[in-house]
Order: sequence, then structure tokens, then C-alpha cells
Amino acid sequence: MPNLLPDPSPMLEAPAGARILIVEDEPALVRLLRSILEAAHYHVRVVPEGERALEQITLEPPDLVLLDLLLPGNLDGYDVCRRIREFSMVPIIIVSARTHEEEKILGFEAGADDYITKPFSARELLARVKAVLRRTRVSAVMPPRIRIGEIEVDIASHQVVSSAAPIHLTPTELKLLVVLARNANKVVPHSILLTEVWGPEYRDEVDYLRTYVRYLRQKLEPDPTSPRYLVTTPGVGYQLMTDTGAHTQPHV
Repeated sequence: MPNLLPDPSPMLEAPAGARILIVEDEPALVRLLRSILEAAHYHVRVVPEGERALEQITLEPPDLVLLDLLLPGNLDGYDVCRRIREFSMVPIIIVSARTHEEEKILGFEAGADDYITKPFSARELLARVKAVLRRTRVSAVMPPRIRIGEIEVDIASHQVVSSAAPIHLTPTELKLLVVLARNANKVVPHSILLTEVWGPEYRDEVDYLRTYVRYLRQKLEPDPTSPRYLVTTPGVGYQLMTDTGAHTQPHV
């Protein structure tokens, strides 16, 4: 019988009055986003294109970025997302009319933490924003360092070191790794990982979890096709093994 993690404790609420940067050039959508967010007591700033977004984030870092993919100028949303990740771990939610799975995966690979497709309801937007801000806040109050065998996670500096080599993780990847690390050598069910990392409204989105587990394996495992640390309990969840002699297990 696997060593299962019990149900999670209640989640922390998202910070009140968080600063949100909207990167969008369509006036009607800007008005809609601004009205929804300001009604929920968020502080909103808007820039219409990628270069100005990078300048704004450098000068006055927001708590979260809402980023469109189709932008005027030389940088599209994917470019902006990748450029932000070169110097900032600010949470990013892509807001786009593109609905194909490949385009969503490109967004996640560029460093986005979530992806909302147009059209969307005010309720969905606020739920996604709240969930991303909440999990960012949870990461901030965790212990500054966690060691898992040969891997050390430095929460304060958002770095992971394996064999003395720094590894870049997005905020969501880091949060997922930290939740697993807190429960090392225990099987953490899919629903609990989704609730703690993405929020209770995501507890059935197993594809999100599989995608990010794949990203972590690519960055942390010596051989991602034969996981040594981040192993799967089929149909149940995932387990982070701290025993350096852990057996290779099936992965999904």
C-alpha cells in the first residue's frame, strides 16, 4: 500500500490589492479586463505592446502579468514571456483567442503559469488570477531551503541546484517541486497536487499536472525517460524520492 499524503490544509487567500499589469492593445478588451479587476480591488496598469511591458516590469515589478499573444511591434506574446523569464519570476497568465493545444503548450514552455482562452467570464478570470496569486504567496512563506538528496531547492532565490549546476524553474514548476519535496517519499495524489499548486478549481485538470511533471523531469532527472526522483504511482499521483538508490518506476 503506498504511503499516501492526507488531504491538504486550507489554502491561503490571494493577496489583497495585488498589482496586475495588462499587456494588451485591444481597447475593448482592456476596458473589460480593467473593469473586472478593479471591481475586485486589484491595482491595474496597462501597456499596449511587448517592449513597453518589459520596461514596465523592470522599473516597477507587478504581482502578476496578463499577457495577450497578438501584440503590435517586434515582440509577440511568446517572445515577451520568454524575455520576462530571463530576469523575472513574476507570474504570467496568457489571455488569448488561440485555443489549440499546441499553442497552449508553447505558452507554458515560454514560461507562462496559466492560459485563459477568449471569450471568458469575469468569474473564470478572477478565479484564475486568484489561484495564481495564491500559489505565489504560498511559495513565499515556505522555508528558504529544502534539500532532496543531491538536489537543493532555494525558495528565496527561486533556484534549484543539482550537482552544483543552477537549474531555471518557472514559479509553477518551483511550487510543484516544493509541494512534492515537503512530502518527500510519500505519494501525493493528483487532486492534492492540483489543489495546492493551481487551486481547488483545478483539482480535475490532470493534463496540467502531467505537463508540468514532464517539464520537471526534463530539468531534474539524469534520464527523463527513466525517472529516478520524480516517480509515478499509476492512477494515483506522484512521489519525490530522496533515496539515491530509488528504483526507476513507470511514468505518465
